[in-house]
Formats: sequence, C-alpha cells, structure tokens
Amino acid sequence: MIETDILIIGAGPTGLFAVFEAGLLKLKCHLIDALPQVGGQCSEIYPKKPIYDIPGFPEVLAGDLVTNLMAQIKPFQPGFTLGERAQTIEKLQDGSFIVTTNKGTKHHAPIVAIAGGLGSFEPRKPLIENLAKFEDKGIAYIIKDPEVYRNKSVVIAGGGDSALDWSIFLADVAEEVTLVHRRNEFRGALDSVEKVQQLKNEGRINLVTPAEIVGLQGEDKLEAVVIKKTGATTDTILEVDNFIPLFGLSPKLGPIGDWGLEIERNAIKVDNTLDYQTNIPGIYAIGDVNTYPGKLKLILCGFHEATLMCQSAYQKIFPDKKYVMKYTTVGGVQGFDGSKKEAPKAVVKAID
Repeated sequence: MIETDILIIGAGPTGLFAVFEAGLLKLKCHLIDALPQVGGQCSEIYPKKPIYDIPGFPEVLAGDLVTNLMAQIKPFQPGFTLGERAQTIEKLQDGSFIVTTNKGTKHHAPIVAIAGGLGSFEPRKPLIENLAKFEDKGIAYIIKDPEVYRNKSVVIAGGGDSALDWSIFLADVAEEVTLVHRRNEFRGALDSVEKVQQLKNEGRINLVTPAEIVGLQGEDKLEAVVIKKTGATTDTILEVDNFIPLFGLSPKLGPIGDWGLEIERNAIKVDNTLDYQTNIPGIYAIGDVNTYPGKLKLILCGFHEATLMCQSAYQKIFPDKKYVMKYTTVGGVQGFDGSKKEAPKAVVKAID
C-alpha cells in the first residue's frame, strides 16, 4: 500500500505543479498516470509544440515545460505510479480513500486530486472514404516531431488553436504549408489568426477557406489531396507529402466516470467558488478535467486551481492548524529528506 497526503491522478502540467504547491505546505504527493512517462499530452502528443501563454515564458516547448516542472518539484520527492490507470476508489470510514489501479497497485490518501486532463482520448477524424489507407503513410493526427516535415509539402486542416499554431510553426520548417478550413472564421486565438494572415500575405502559407478536404490520392503512400472550395464548380487536386487533420480530441473519462462524481459534458463538475472540490468531499478535480461556469481550458488556469486545491487540502488534513503563506521569494525549502534545497523558495508558517 502506497501512503501519501495527496494522491494526484494525472501527471500532466497541472498535476505536476500541484506537487510544488503541496510541497510548500509540507504535504507529500504521489501521482498516478496511465502513460509511461510524466507530462500528459505535452509529452505524449506535442512535446515540440511551442506554448505562448505560460507567464514568464514568451515561448516554451511543451516538452521543455514538463522538464522545468520536474526540476521545480524535485526537492519535494513525489512518488509516481506510471503506466497504470486509476481504476477503482473506495472511501473509508475515516474519510480517506484507497485508489487501486488496473494492475492492482493500491494507494491510500486523505485527499484525491483528479488532474487527468482530457482523460483518455482519440483524435477526431474527418469523414474521408479512404482515410485509413494512408494513416502513417502521409497522414498523422498528432505532430510529435516537426522535423519529420522538414522541406516537405504539408496540408493542415482545421480551424482551432492547434491548426493555427502548427501552421505558423511549420512555415519555418516545411517547404510549403497549406491551411484548409471549412469557414472563413477561425476558433483560435486572435493573435494566431493574425499571424497566419500575415504569413499568407508574405507568401509563406497558403490559406484556403472556406473549403474541405474531400478526397485522398496515392498508391503506397499519400500523393495528393482533393480540396472542395465552397462555391467552386470543380475540385482542386493538390500534390502533397503530408496531410495533418487537426480537429481536436474526443475525450473519455474512463473508469473515473464511474466513481459517483457529478459529470457534465464528459467533465467533472466542481465548486469554483472556493477550492475545486467535487460533490464527494475530499476529492478535487483540477485542470482540463473539470468544469464550472466560465471555465477556460488553459494550463495557467490549471496552475491556479492546483494552488487553491492544495490550501484546501491542508485544512482538511490538519483541521486544527492555521497557516499563513506569505510569499515564495525568500528563504529555502527543506526537502522531505531533511536537506536544504535551493530550487523553489517560500515562507510558510503553520500555527497550532
């Protein structure tokens, strides 16, 4: 049985940052993740994708963000159960929980924080007749290594942030980038839309809207896509090396959805007026996995939610103590092995 103060389900950025905030309060964390490595989507799906909305970083690669978070929490020596999925949960008479994975590993903690991101997921695929024929033969739904597209002709389909961001990034990598979207308007950040328009004006991106990819051509691998432009009398055949449909992910909560939590649109409802606790006392949900009025699925929002969750968890674990967290800029942090660390710094005072 693995014992800890806060059991975090999900080792993505939000789950990792929760370790830091808990560590400042001298709370020990253990994380469970179905993936064999930490980082969640940032490691598994787009480690080389630049992220632009992390405070203090004008631009940071997703994989580098994970590396930095791991360095930040190292003094607090969190435990990890990787490559195993949280399967069942049992609430004990004292209010604590036992979470068992699909491989039988048991974890015991007074607090459970679900930071599972989108949960398990699969890419949304366009309805094109022979799509499966070219998967991994010119078609990919996730960009893990942009260098694969070096000096290639690439077509990206989609109108959200991923489609916009990768079009911008690959403009400096691929020989030719074409972005196809079924509408003239995009759903992504305004700044990204403006960058794509600027690159189009500079001749570095081909922008085709409103239009859809309706066909694929090739023998052993993809050789061309068929583009149907709204209002056009004939379709356009464009020779390409790669086609990347980026229509988002279909999330699934998996076994967590059977834990008696209040679910709304495949996300866990929480109380955002205080601490992001679920309808079951002692179980919290932070990051993309939760929902509440005004919810924004941003990493920085997950960081904020993790911070408030940890403070609430401290009060539940130590109901007879009061603490004052002044600031995190002076002094040193003592690791759980008793040594003085120089990474994160804080002043936290517990008052009996």
